[in-house]
Amino acid sequence: MAIPLVNPSSDKAAERPFLVGPFAVMTTLFFMWGFMTVWNDLLIPRFKEAFELSYFQAMLVQFAFFGAYTVGSLAYYVISVAFGDPINRIGYKCGVIVGLLLAALGSALFYPAASLRSYPFFLFALFIVGLGFALLQIAANPYVAILGPERTASSRLNLSQGVNSFGTTIGPIIGGWLIFNVFTHPNQHGAESTRIPYLCFSAVFVLLAIFFKCARLPEFKSTDTISRGLGALKVPHTVLGMLAIFMYVGGEVAVGSAIVNFLGTPGLGGISSEAATRFLAFYWGGLMIGRFMGAAALSELSSRTRQILMVSVPLLALSVVALAAGIAVALHFCIFLLGLLCAFLISARNARRMLALFAIVIIGLLVVAMLGSGELAKWCVLSVGLFCSIMWSNIFSLAIEGLGALKSQASSLLIMGISGGAILPPLQGAMADHVGIQYSFIVPALAFAYVAFYGFYGCRIGRNQVA
Repeated sequence: MAIPLVNPSSDKAAERPFLVGPFAVMTTLFFMWGFMTVWNDLLIPRFKEAFELSYFQAMLVQFAFFGAYTVGSLAYYVISVAFGDPINRIGYKCGVIVGLLLAALGSALFYPAASLRSYPFFLFALFIVGLGFALLQIAANPYVAILGPERTASSRLNLSQGVNSFGTTIGPIIGGWLIFNVFTHPNQHGAESTRIPYLCFSAVFVLLAIFFKCARLPEFKSTDTISRGLGALKVPHTVLGMLAIFMYVGGEVAVGSAIVNFLGTPGLGGISSEAATRFLAFYWGGLMIGRFMGAAALSELSSRTRQILMVSVPLLALSVVALAAGIAVALHFCIFLLGLLCAFLISARNARRMLALFAIVIIGLLVVAMLGSGELAKWCVLSVGLFCSIMWSNIFSLAIEGLGALKSQASSLLIMGISGGAILPPLQGAMADHVGIQYSFIVPALAFAYVAFYGFYGCRIGRNQVA
């Protein structure tokens, strides 16, 4: 039985209490789609070798997966404009369950795709998984945002995204071990090593759907009437936020997708694909560290508590790195962690300023990576994740702020922006085929330039237009 709760677009949104239990339950979803999404970075080098693909062809993995976000969220928006917002009618909980079942179906399709050794079939399976994740994100992100006061929505989203990043941190380690070691055999096609892991994903998603069906969660169903028309698409800061999500996700995914091949170049030491997958943990782990720090920085905790948490998180991360990878690696990472802490302090709890500053730092890191070599270039690219950390949460909360009953419709538009993960990685792959993998980082650098614009100015345009 669901727990009844007030209308999410109520005027009392500012005073709504923070519901810790439901928030904790929702974080399991953030963990799962983070853990699974990052496996795309492992599929790219695996499929590139198994099917003898070019960089562009291999990056179609991201095109299929993130392209589904565009199709799914566009369909959602069209339905909401023509017939009314689906999630406002069925509730966020039902939206989550349908998304989980779609993800389960797509994961199960990896088994026949591997048996047939068909790259297009794999892309189709990833497309179905992406459709499920699109619906999950449309439901889960605004759901987390309305589980407490609107003014602390960025903090809650950063915390849930931090759990998401825990999944993306351990995902490459576990996935690399399974795909490149446990399920790889000398006389079998390379793509067959993905068959059993994705079948396990399918089972997990079915179990999660059953769990959410039985769980007692608040039902958010809007009683407001939304007139037919463009709706949230008429709000400038939401539309510009959609493009900011497009550029941010595209830039983040493009960098992550290129790391394994980038580290394999002679200038970076020619690291093998299996060894390079372990370095992905620094990239995606950087997002986790930054998101936990962002959750503290944007919270309403006391000043002293915030400062303690913001220092404790990187110290804990350094301790783990030192134990797992050695003091030398920890010292390299420490330099960039100090830069992250300084950026948080300069931002002074201002979500817009934080977004712009972090984007500028990323551009600087990518420029150094393109022009440099050796350890400096390697750690500049790996540290991009630290500064990507708060971008999703800050852009999302800024873009839906003040939209009332249009929040879930605006969410579908913002989720549509995830299509940047479908477009920019193949674009970077095409660039890499012509100028080399190192100089191809100009593509994400330009994307983050727009994110800086949104933080500085774009999120304020049309701010007074309340839907």
